[in-house]
Amino acid sequence: MTAVQKTRAAAQADGRPSAPPPEAGAPPPGAGPGRRRGAAVTPWLFLAAPLALLVMFTYLPVADMIGYSFTDWDGISPTRSSVGADNYAELVTRPARFEVFLVSGFYLAASVVQIAVALYFATVLSFDTRFRSLFKGLLFFPYLINGVAVGFVFLYFFQPDGTLDTLLRLAGVEGNHLWLGDPDLANTSLAGVSVWRFTGLNMVLFLGAIQSIPPHLYEAAQLDGANRWQQFRHIIAPGIKPVISLSFVLAVSGSLAVFEIPYIMTGGANGTETFVIQTVKLAFQFDKVGLASASAVVLLVLILLITWVQRRLIPEERVELS
Repeated sequence: MTAVQKTRAAAQADGRPSAPPPEAGAPPPGAGPGRRRGAAVTPWLFLAAPLALLVMFTYLPVADMIGYSFTDWDGISPTRSSVGADNYAELVTRPARFEVFLVSGFYLAASVVQIAVALYFATVLSFDTRFRSLFKGLLFFPYLINGVAVGFVFLYFFQPDGTLDTLLRLAGVEGNHLWLGDPDLANTSLAGVSVWRFTGLNMVLFLGAIQSIPPHLYEAAQLDGANRWQQFRHIIAPGIKPVISLSFVLAVSGSLAVFEIPYIMTGGANGTETFVIQTVKLAFQFDKVGLASASAVVLLVLILLITWVQRRLIPEERVELS
């Protein structure tokens, strides 16, 4: 006998009228229209604050930037005049302003190196390795340091007869090098700093993806005699392919928007000027906020376009591992 039947039988024995059974498909008690509306509104109450901050500090500034890009505002004067698309026309008719994107090639190459190094360490540390927690912390620590501090630290590291030259002399390489003063070495040196700083971030992303792979796949591979390389090739690499694709998307967009390290360490001198540094100089050194805003809009559109093309060429795949 069910609980409902027992309750009805007890009510009949006491002489009390039993409640009619609920109809099939009827909503539970208290689940009226008002409660349903409250359940639908509750998530938006939690999202109200972050959405307000997102609109206030992201979308409204972007909208203002787009508005400024059609003016000749100098950033100081209370008035500004509309110039239509003249700022964009100036950017298009002066290809020299886009030559700075060649510098992004050094950072793109550095991003490929850092992804490869991060993938190696993530794979090694995903297996049973001594002191792996210590190595994880050491590799991730550079990403936690403020970019300004990183720039100043490496200024001393790369100065003539500095730390790097001392280490090279210990290895038998003599001479003082202008690591930041020689145009042939400056961009390579700065790109090396980005490898040191961001390898830990990629390693953590890869490590999290690797740990989501079911352990029994490794056990089956070991029973079949697969070595570490074969496990990486046939289990790890296919299992974390979406994360690797995401890393390449972020690498391309990040290489186009490099700013902190070259601005602090060289100020864009000796052929290290990036598109963002050029934009900042237009706004705050030459008082051309309208033209700088147009440059920022072009960069934003370019990053969105490249990201869209990458996602089309490398479509998102759902990996099923069992």
